[in-house]
Amino acid sequence: MTDIEDLYQEVILDHTKRPRNFREMENASCKAEGYNPLCGDKVTIYLKMEDDRVTDISFKGAGCAISTASASIMTESLKGKTRAEVESLFNTFHGLVTGEPRASQEAADLGKLAVFSGVSEYPVRVKCATLAWHTLLSSLKGSREAVSTE
Repeated sequence: MTDIEDLYQEVILDHTKRPRNFREMENASCKAEGYNPLCGDKVTIYLKMEDDRVTDISFKGAGCAISTASASIMTESLKGKTRAEVESLFNTFHGLVTGEPRASQEAADLGKLAVFSGVSEYPVRVKCATLAWHTLLSSLKGSREAVSTE
């Protein structure tokens, strides 16, 4: 492995073992549930929004290392962002993990989320990495229907 691969693996393992913002949130203004039937990942995203800005975000659930780390790093990355910034970050992240050529150029804007750049080489893992993100968008839209990756 290269030094950068070691670093990426270290960041993902750290967020898997010690996920940030892993808690239920009382008085969340938005909430959504997501499920990946392929591997069994489940996540609930909790959001507090004030004036179209994320003031708090958390998650609960059970899933693989990629799913848990993605949700953890996502929650760290989105605090203080506006709805438009959240949607823009989702698009950039989704492009990165699905291997869109332009996304590699924008990866620098992703901070720690760039550790998921290798996911595009494993298409079955894309759903693991994006489950929390799709659930987040559902929460922002106020959807009551559970999100499924299928």
